[in-house]
Amino acid sequence: MHDKTYRIFPLGESALTVEFGTGISIELNEKALALAAYFEQHPFPGFVECVPAYSATTIFYDLIEVRVNHPQFPTAFDAVKCLAVAATERRRNESANNLREIEIPVDFSYEAALDLAFIASMHGLSTTKVIDTFTAVTYRVFMLGFLPGFAYMGEVDDRIATPRKETPRLSVPKGSVGIAGKQTGIYSLGSPGGWQIIGRTDVPMFVPAAENPSFLQPGDQVRFIRLK
Repeated sequence: MHDKTYRIFPLGESALTVEFGTGISIELNEKALALAAYFEQHPFPGFVECVPAYSATTIFYDLIEVRVNHPQFPTAFDAVKCLAVAATERRRNESANNLREIEIPVDFSYEAALDLAFIASMHGLSTTKVIDTFTAVTYRVFMLGFLPGFAYMGEVDDRIATPRKETPRLSVPKGSVGIAGKQTGIYSLGSPGGWQIIGRTDVPMFVPAAENPSFLQPGDQVRFIRLK
């Protein structure tokens, strides 16, 4: 009998999602990453890719190839769902990978930290206290998204957690480090965006020609180091 704490549902005709829960949770994220890692290591005929999120993993597949290789199932969805259930039970209590600990230097100067003063004012803190609070935490990379190489990390200390801007900027510089609620992330490319910008790094987050284009990966542990 499989674990009823997750649910599986279709995402269009050629993908399904395994959802372990909702919200920001290391336990749920570990399950999502472990399932994605399993299928990356043990692909089935018709497997395309897995995309893990905070608490769910989406499995993309080739509809025709799955049907050809699993004729005993009425649909491709049923076939992949069966594989997903088996993999989820097999990987239930396993971690996806070894943790990487990464330090990222950040410029918190006035020119780089576009919203630092606003964050400090909103919480009744000095800018130095905001920086100290932000850099005291080790952040987990929960997922990639929004932009290529953009890592969603958490959790930001409640004392400086700040909602997104009501009106997004038309242009946020590449390398900008932002806060959105209890999340933090780094703009891997210049882009419109509504996160509160607390600083900027010169570490490239996305290099298309690299073997691993995204510098950060889900499961990484990140510490921000103050440059100035």
